[in-house]
Parts: sequence; structure tokens; C-alpha cells
Amino acid sequence: MSSPIPGAEVFNSRPVDPAALRASVPASLRLHTVGQDVIDDLDPLTYEVIRHRLWSITDEMGETLKKMSGSTVVTEANDFDFALCDEVGREVQIGLYNTFLSASLDLAVYWTLQHRADNPGINEGDMFLCNDPWVGGGLHQNDATVYAPFFFDGELFGWSSAVAHQLDVGGVAPGSWTPRAQDVFWESLPTPPIKVVRDNVLQRDVADMWTRRSRTPMLLSLDLRAKIGANNTAQTRLRRLLETYGPDTVKAVMKRIMDDAEQRLRAKLRELPDGTWHATGYQEHSGQDDRGLYKIVLAMTKKDDRLTFDFRGTAAQTGMINCPYSGVRAGIMSALLPVLAGDIPWAGGGLMRCFDIIADEGTMINASFPAAVGKGPVGPAWAAGNLVNECLAKMLDSRPHSRKSVQSVCGGTFDMVALAGLDQRQYPFVSLVMDAMAGGYGAGVDRDGVDTGGMFVIPMGRAPDAEMTEFTSPVLLLWRREETDSGGPGAQRGGVSGSVCLVPHDTPAPLAGVFSGSGKATTQNAGLAGGYPGNTQLDIVLRDSDVLGALAAGRVPHSLDEITATRDVMGGEVETFIGLEDAVYVHWQSGGGYGDPLYRDPAAVAEDVREAKVSAQAARDVYGVVLDGDGAVDEEATRLRREEARSARRGAAGITADASRQRADVTQAEALDANQALLDGRTVVCRHCATVLGELGEPYLAALPRIETGPSAAGPHVWADSATYVDETVVFRQAVCPGCATALLSQVVPAGHPMPADSLGSRDEG
Repeated sequence: MSSPIPGAEVFNSRPVDPAALRASVPASLRLHTVGQDVIDDLDPLTYEVIRHRLWSITDEMGETLKKMSGSTVVTEANDFDFALCDEVGREVQIGLYNTFLSASLDLAVYWTLQHRADNPGINEGDMFLCNDPWVGGGLHQNDATVYAPFFFDGELFGWSSAVAHQLDVGGVAPGSWTPRAQDVFWESLPTPPIKVVRDNVLQRDVADMWTRRSRTPMLLSLDLRAKIGANNTAQTRLRRLLETYGPDTVKAVMKRIMDDAEQRLRAKLRELPDGTWHATGYQEHSGQDDRGLYKIVLAMTKKDDRLTFDFRGTAAQTGMINCPYSGVRAGIMSALLPVLAGDIPWAGGGLMRCFDIIADEGTMINASFPAAVGKGPVGPAWAAGNLVNECLAKMLDSRPHSRKSVQSVCGGTFDMVALAGLDQRQYPFVSLVMDAMAGGYGAGVDRDGVDTGGMFVIPMGRAPDAEMTEFTSPVLLLWRREETDSGGPGAQRGGVSGSVCLVPHDTPAPLAGVFSGSGKATTQNAGLAGGYPGNTQLDIVLRDSDVLGALAAGRVPHSLDEITATRDVMGGEVETFIGLEDAVYVHWQSGGGYGDPLYRDPAAVAEDVREAKVSAQAARDVYGVVLDGDGAVDEEATRLRREEARSARRGAAGITADASRQRADVTQAEALDANQALLDGRTVVCRHCATVLGELGEPYLAALPRIETGPSAAGPHVWADSATYVDETVVFRQAVCPGCATALLSQVVPAGHPMPADSLGSRDEG
């Protein structure tokens, strides 16, 4: 065998050393690099001009890809990305579209330098195609990457990469992942790096091999050429840039961009407290007909200027809910970029120097070949990013100057619904319900989450134009709208999510359907500081509906209550069919709230009710706000209702009056979040009533009064019947202050879910 089987490498146990990588390539492959003296000699003006030119080049790659692609996933939803890398693959510029995809492009280049440099060789005019998530360049087989070495004066100067989600690349189910998968051989064939362009000529045999596997070969073929076009754009612009400023100057700028990103992130970390923060999340259903819950565990430790993400304790790989190492690293980056590096250039080659990953091989988030990994990005990788978001937010919340960056978890996953069959032109089609891109953003310390604002892993993502959906697929949309009460309640409300309802239209045969998404029994979109989680996901096939009759009569249904049908609630992983008289209802996830909702400004609640973000019933039951007949706040009734709600919490938690309860002087305490403060570096106290809560680093939350009720107690946005999905008991759990009954923690979790025991080290302001 000439090279190791792709997937045998474990990148996190053998980190790539750029110096060793350079030394390992054949001498005939000359790599361009510069010394530190050239980097140090850069003048600020030249640096900024070239840095922005490099950014402009990556942006132009995206425009090329969008204009050449024929897939709504690219042209409408922006589910693609691109990057520029240095000579050994370290990312200098990451695009703003789907950062999930671009965060593993460097891994593919590393592997290519290690295993393709001597045979078939890396030469000027080459491009490589890869959709092997164990190699990198994407997180599952649908993420196909075309990446190109860039040569200047005979030296390998850098790499450009373009990646996009492909609607179908083969496998037993439309959309290329199946809930029935037991290993990767049920899914699309992973293709390790293969030379698809040689001497600037598309290799027809490779292109035919690639497109032959797909149910939508024309779209796959067009996207292949679009990625080649994006790389050609990058290389043309890079050549012009190097001819203007010289290769050494441009390379020095690339190195400094990465160095600056690293130094700025390390400086920010040094200003934050040392400590360890914990979070636990779940994937529901390892496949069709499974009813299990599978745990992902994170302990995030920050020491000085470095982070360690320790996922030990995560469940073993199982069924089809796994991702390889590229997935967990992309999940980390998807949270780190917007939460911690929002004001830092997104140069992955510098930022990734600031953290370590500990993830046991053979687990859901570091799966060994040949595990099924088709669901990787929207399953365990996304879930890992949610946990990173939660831990980063808790760390940032403990410093006044960094609290502006705190954000509760956004829409906790992508509600993946794939439809396939014959379209209105009698051609085979595969489509995704991309409307779910309009997820709700998580709330911050001083702001509500953005309603249907998108996905934080896809900064430039968007829901497609409804008419374009109907043009490219044989469906008719009955509605697409924001859903009242879906946002996570809190002192700051999570952004609301939305729903879409569609029916088959102008197609001769029933459609195949695949439904895949967690967050139906337990929430993926956690709140912070007592804020409630966002809504649970809900997908329903309305069997034998009366929609066609209603449309024929000139009536368009506007809600589920207006549709007569048998409701077939879809589990987490379902492969089914959609009859010609069926309707499909998809309600995706929102953002989590921040802070106890009983502290929300009543005027803000009244405004939410006027704008249909919150119902009047939820205003009263969840926020404790009573409105009069004109929709204005009844201040006295609201005061009484909130007192009543706190009294009910005391009763449910078994809190009794206790005159001996220890209280502290909180005037000198440092805030941990909206409700808790730290006294003398150790003692945790309630910021509202000064009650001593416990010792930081100990599981003090577990010792506090606790309320556990049915999931629906979290609000109307959480579906009550978790038993539809899983066998484990799911509860709405709150840990409350024994003095004032403020909610300190609010979760929809399995009954045995662990309570976090976070700890802090140094409290120096830095």
C-alpha cells in the first residue's frame, strides 16, 4: 500500500508540525516561505493594503461560486465557503458564509502534502477534489471541496479552496444520508484527494466518476465547475497581487495576519479568568426506530492564554450520529469565531494555535473509520459547538468588560428535511428545506436575540426565496412565518424561530423524505443565567390532508388548526414518504434566553405581545406580566403575579422561611452572571438578595433548591410529549435561590443530567 488508508490518522493525537511537514515533502516541491526579518520589516500601510486585498480575493471567490452554481443551497442559502492558505495549508482568510465548512480546509491540504506530493504529484495547474471527512475539507461526504496549489516562480506559494454542500452525492437515500446507516458504506462513498484538474485541464474521467454517483448529476457537475472557477478567480487575483508587491511581501503579510490573530486572541484570553467550565448536551436517536439519548460532555479549561476543550466522557460512536475529528474542530471554531473572536481577523491558522482538543478516538465527536458520519455537521459537530458557546459565555460573563460578547446558544441545530422524487419537469430532484436557515439568535446580557436572524455557524446564511423554492422543487408553500412564543424566555429574550408548511405540487408520484434533527425531546438551544432554553424542534407529516380541497375552494390554510389530517410526528431520524395529499410542517429552533424571565422589563413584554413574538398567555404564565384590554402593562397586577410566581417556585422547590439563612455583603462581590456574584474569590452569593449559595468549584447548584416538572412548564414553545421520541424521562429543571427564588439555571434535560460544577482560578484583571 503506497499510503495510509484515509481515516487512519488521528490529527489530535499527532498534531501537524508545519516545520516537519515542510521537511517531509520531496525536494522537487519547492515551498515558498520568508524569514521573520521580512515580516518585521513590513510597514503598516503596506500590511493593511495587502491584507484587505487578500480579503477582497476571498470575497470574490464567493461571488464567482454563487454566480456559477445552479444549486439553491449555494445561490439562495449560502451554504458554502472558501479560504486562502499558506504553503503548508494554514488558513489565512476564512470566508464569512459557512465557517463550519472552511474550518477543516487546512486538514485536507496537510494530508495532500503528506500523501500526494510524490504520487501523483502537486504541480502548477493542478486542483484536487475531496469529500472524505476523515481527511478534511468538509465535515461529511456532502461537503465537497476543490482546492488548488498556487505556484509563483516555480515555488508553491499557497493554496485556495472552495467548498459547498452538495444536495446529493449518492448513497442509499436521497440527500446522501440515511437514518438506517450502520456504517459509512450505507452513505455516499468518501473520496480522498484526487486530482480533478491537471495542467489547467478538467480531467473528464474524474469528473464523470464524481457526477455518476449523484441523483442530480447536472447540479453536481455545475458545482464542480463553479468551485474550479472560484479557484481560478483566486489564482488570477493572487498572481496580480504578487506581481505588484512581490511574493516575499505578500507572504510576510499572510504570516503576520495569522500571527496577529493569534496574539490578539491570546491577549484577550489573558484578560479573562482562569478556570474550568462544564456543559453537557445530547444527540437523540442513533438511527431510525432508536429511542436513545447519547451524551456529549465538555470541560473547557482556560489557563493564561490557552484554552483546552476536553470531551472525554462523550458517548462512543453509534449508528449514524457521528463526526470525525474534522467535525469537532469545526464545531469549536464555529463558536469561537463569533463569540470570542468577533473583533479579530478570522485567520484560522493563527487562532487554532490558541487551543488544544482532547477527544477520545472512537467517540461520537472523533469517530473512527468506517463509522457513519453523514449527519456529522448538523449532529454532533453542531452540538459540540453549542457546548463550546455555553462555556465561553459563562467565562465571558464573569468579567464586566467582556459581558458584551456573551450570547446564549443560537438555534441549536439544523432541522434537516430532504425531499426527493420527480419534479414538475419530470426530472429527478433532491432538495433540502433550507427555510430552517432562519434560526433565532441567542440573547445577550443587554439585548434580545435576533428574531429569525440565521445560524451562528453560517454568518451569511439565509432562508431561500419562497418562489425560488417552488421553482426548483415540485412543492407549494402554504406559509413561512415566525412562530409566536418560540424564543427562549429570559430577562433578555431569545430570538424567535419560524415554521414552514408545504405540499407536493405538480409531481406525478409521492416524494421520498428524510427527517433528521435533534432537539425534539431535549433542547439544544440552552439559555444562560436562568434564562430558559428556546423551543424544541417539531416536524410533522400531515397525512391525507384536506389542503388540496381547501385550495380548490379558494382557501389557503394558515395554521395547523386549519388543516384536517392525521398527524404523523417525525422522530429524530426518519426515512419516509410524502404522499400527494400530505403536507409537511417544519418548525425549527430558536435562541436561548438570558436571565430569569421574571426580571424582564414589563414594557418589553408588552411590546413582544403587540409584535406577536410572545402570546398574552405566555406573558402572564412565563414572564409574570399582566396586560389590560388595550395591551398596556397593568403594573399592580404584574407585581402581584410575579410575587405569586416566586411563591409558587418556593413551594415547588420546598423552600421554607429560614431566618438563619446566611447572607453576605455583596457590595464588593464580582459578578459571575446576572444573578450570581463571587465574594473573596470563592463564595457564591445571590446578587438580588445576598443569600450565600455555595462555594465555586463545588457542585453547589446541585445542593440548592430544585424544581423538576414536565417539559411544558418551560413554556408553550417546548412540546410536552417527550415520550414520543425517547424512553428516558425528560424534565424542566430549575435551580433556584433559596432566598428570593430567582431561577439560576433553567434546562430541559434528561432527569439524570449532571449539574455543572464550574471553577475559577486567578481573578486578576490583567
